[in-house]
Amino acid sequence: MPTASKAPHPTACLSVVMPAYNEEATILEIVRQVLASPYTAEVLVVDDCSSDATADLVRTLTDPRLRLLSQLTNQGKGAALRRGFAEASQPFVIVQDADLEYNPDDYLQMMAPLLRGAADVVFGSRFMGGHGHRVLYYWHSVGNRFLTTLSNMFTNINLTDMETCYKAFRLEVLQSFQLEEDRFGVEPEMTAKVARGGWRIYEVGIGYDGRTYADGKKIGWRDGIRAVYCIVLYSAWGPRLHVRRAEPMVTWLTKKRA
Repeated sequence: MPTASKAPHPTACLSVVMPAYNEEATILEIVRQVLASPYTAEVLVVDDCSSDATADLVRTLTDPRLRLLSQLTNQGKGAALRRGFAEASQPFVIVQDADLEYNPDDYLQMMAPLLRGAADVVFGSRFMGGHGHRVLYYWHSVGNRFLTTLSNMFTNINLTDMETCYKAFRLEVLQSFQLEEDRFGVEPEMTAKVARGGWRIYEVGIGYDGRTYADGKKIGWRDGIRAVYCIVLYSAWGPRLHVRRAEPMVTWLTKKRA
C-alpha cells in the first residue's frame, strides 16, 4: 500500500496554474521544472500584464502542454488564478508561483493523498518538519503563523501554513465556488471556502527557497491587513458580523499610494 509520502504510478493528470507578473528572471526555469514533472498535463501561465519580457519569453517555448493567458490590465494574483482555474481541464489543479521559491519536485508529496483518494484538497506546508527552507525574515514567519492561527479559529481546521502557494485541488472542488479576491487575499478566501464546503483536506511538508524583496518579493503589510479582513469575511461568521460593510475602509487602508 502506498504511503502518504509517495504517490502511486505518476501519470499526467495535473493542470498547473502559474500567475506571473514581471518574472523574466525566473519564468523559463520554473516552466522547465514544471514541464519535467511526470504529473504535468498542462501548464497555464497567466501573465498579469507584465511590463518586462515575461510573456515574450513564454512565447518562445513550444511544448504543446503550455498555454499563455494574458491579462489586459494588472489585476493581481487572485484574478490570475480565477482566470487559470476557469481554463483548467485536468482532474487535479495546483497553484505554482512563477519564481523559484517552490520546487515542482514536491508535486510527489502534494499528489499522493489526491491519487490515493484520501483527500480533495492538499496544502503544502513550509513549517512541517523534515524539509529544508531558506532562512529569511523572522517577522514574516510570525505574520504567517498569526494569519494561519486566525484562519484556523474561523474555519475550525488545523493547518500549519494557510498562506502557502502550494494548494492542490480536485477540479470539482474549484468548480464548487467562485473566487472574488483579486490580490493575495485569495489565499484565506480559498481556505475558508474549502473549509465551508466540507472537503477533505490534507497537509504535507514541502521545501521552500524564499526570496528577498531585492529578489522581487511582492507581498507586504497591506496584504496582511487584507488577509485578516478576508479570513473573517469568507468564514461562516462573515455574514453574521456584516463584515462586508468594512470593505471601503479596508480598501482605503490597503491601497498603494504614490
